[in-house]
Amino acid sequence: MQLHRFHGGLKLADETEASTAEPVLVMGVPAKLTVPLGQHIGEATEACVQVGDHVTKGQRIGQSKGYIAAHVHAPTSGKVVDIDLYPVPHPSGLNAPCVVIEPDGRDEWGDARMEPWLDWDTRDLRALRQRLRAGGIVGLGGAAFPTAVKLNPRAGQRIHTLVVNGAECEPYISADDMLLRTAPEAVFEGIRITARLLGVERVLFAVEDNMPEAMRALTETLPTELRDLIELVSVPSIYPTGGERQLIKVLTGQEVPSGGLPADLGMVCHNPGTFKAICDTVIQGRPLLSRIVTVTGPGVKHPRNVEALLGTPFADVIEAAGGYAEGVDRLVMGGPMMGFAVHDDSIPVIKATNCLLATRPQDTPSPGPVMPCIRCAECAAVCPAQLLPQQLYWQAKAKDFDAIQDYGLFDCIECGCCAYVCPSNIPLVQYYRYAKNEIWAREKERQKSDIARERYEFRQERIEREEREKAERLAKKKAALKNKESDGDKQAAIQAALERAQKKKAARAEGSAKDSDQASGPETNTGEEASTTDNTRDGDDR
Repeated sequence: MQLHRFHGGLKLADETEASTAEPVLVMGVPAKLTVPLGQHIGEATEACVQVGDHVTKGQRIGQSKGYIAAHVHAPTSGKVVDIDLYPVPHPSGLNAPCVVIEPDGRDEWGDARMEPWLDWDTRDLRALRQRLRAGGIVGLGGAAFPTAVKLNPRAGQRIHTLVVNGAECEPYISADDMLLRTAPEAVFEGIRITARLLGVERVLFAVEDNMPEAMRALTETLPTELRDLIELVSVPSIYPTGGERQLIKVLTGQEVPSGGLPADLGMVCHNPGTFKAICDTVIQGRPLLSRIVTVTGPGVKHPRNVEALLGTPFADVIEAAGGYAEGVDRLVMGGPMMGFAVHDDSIPVIKATNCLLATRPQDTPSPGPVMPCIRCAECAAVCPAQLLPQQLYWQAKAKDFDAIQDYGLFDCIECGCCAYVCPSNIPLVQYYRYAKNEIWAREKERQKSDIARERYEFRQERIEREEREKAERLAKKKAALKNKESDGDKQAAIQAALERAQKKKAARAEGSAKDSDQASGPETNTGEEASTTDNTRDGDDR
């Protein structure tokens, strides 16, 4: 197929011959496993076991609560001896919650082991995604983004292309190379499962042109039924071709929009190790318990790739590669371009640990004193994200965090190309990381302030509502009392009116009686007078 070219990039030495000379070594169970609860991008998990509990291999010991999160499982059977803060692989060097397991030597699976799904192709798609979530799978290319989330596109979003990122472009790292050489069948099975989940039309399997053994193994084992779906593509080994956006540009000529995702173009990109983990979880019922780690560098006696259980101390992994060479002064997790130094080799292997690089002072000479920027624009010429690194540097140095975002700070993939070519030895990537962390911290503070303001406003609204309701209740009581008093007045008025009416009635009755008495008095006297007169007349007659 026709390949394209992304802007910038560097041609770097491979430095993988030593680590690929021997087969992958499967390490045994160490004396103690320190399993961090946060091994992914997103919300950290919470311990679902207690100190003193006996756990079995594959048992869930870290429960994810949020959507963007991944469960954590016990790499072997044993006793939980501590749950506390321990040093973990992180540029900050800070401690984080871990579950410490003392293995019992039996390496036993318990009842918590998931049932193998040999009939996975008949299962419901939602059940398959839940299976991946239960397996705690994350991207094993270094970002450690939860796989179940990435394989669940939003409603109405159609994914037509699946990209397999076998472009292991950073020097010294050969974990994917050795995986493709030794377990290509498992990778293809993982691709089949993922293709069914997403309903893709094609799979572009990218392998760098400096991995001929891996390409040969893939070509020989590619299943016949997948030949119309999967296209194996050899891509130039130019750093950072392994970047998700850069690889999509090389394969398709399309560019992921600023602030967007490959899914916006109808594509999803995964690492070969992730596909093997998908196969292990779905078909074998095995959660993500181990991974291949490249142990290399001039500071290691016998560089090679090892498969180590998650939680294995770095010191044990180094010992499996023959131990340290004399004069080692630096241990890096990751490659020389994007990795970070650790200061304690008791730190454990996590899901994102793809390489341990040990170096001596003569292998990494000091770049020299930092000098002022001369505006040579070499950094802009090699920037694969087509940014203006010198402008980002100036804005970060001036702490103008609004302006630096206008220059596309969060499109920077921190590949280190700009710092690599800078003649003034300016640690440009450190400035970008500082600016990003400050912006994230301020955003968190803003969110906290917003929450505090919302709580305050809600409280004020509640108080005002309560006062208003109290006033309304009081007003209702007064109105009721007034109505009651008014009703009493009415009753009193009615009673008074009745009394007045009764009094008037009584008065009228009394008045009528008097009138009757007065009328009857004269009539009687007249009769008497008449009688007297009659008597007199009678006497006179006599």
